[in-house]
Amino acid sequence: MTTTREDPSTSPAPTDEKHHISFHGWHRHPGVRSGDGLSLGERAADKMRNSMGSWFFVFAALIFLGIWMAANNNTGFDKYPFILLNLVLSCLAALQGAILLIAAKRSDQVASELAQHDYDADCRSRELLETLMVEFATLKQQHEELHQHMDRVMTSLDCHPHSNVTAQETS
Repeated sequence: MTTTREDPSTSPAPTDEKHHISFHGWHRHPGVRSGDGLSLGERAADKMRNSMGSWFFVFAALIFLGIWMAANNNTGFDKYPFILLNLVLSCLAALQGAILLIAAKRSDQVASELAQHDYDADCRSRELLETLMVEFATLKQQHEELHQHMDRVMTSLDCHPHSNVTAQETS
């Protein structure tokens, strides 16, 4: 199953859970390069990791081996003990080790990009919090000053709720 990635700014948000899982979450993360931002080798490493590390690959390999052994049991070009098959599997194992290392390196790169994005977001949040704390302290101080000013005005007017009503009624 091949899944194509689209530009996140033009594609709609995933609506069903199956579609969301097929992208493994981090492909659309703003802190991780994907799509055209990746080199050919990085895209290949992602595809190989996603295909070789799947149950589909395991079952396809088992079916291939079963068909090979059944077709070449006593009459095929690679009769038992399947020397050609052993050679192919040995070469595959040698290449698969290198491919897995490449895929692991790419996974580390993705984890590093995610961690850097999280760190940058935390730093921006901290700066915003510090700014808000300073502004809140300023507002608190202004509120206190206004409260004190209102107390002075009220004291100077000797204002009581009943005296206002009486002063208005007499006029």
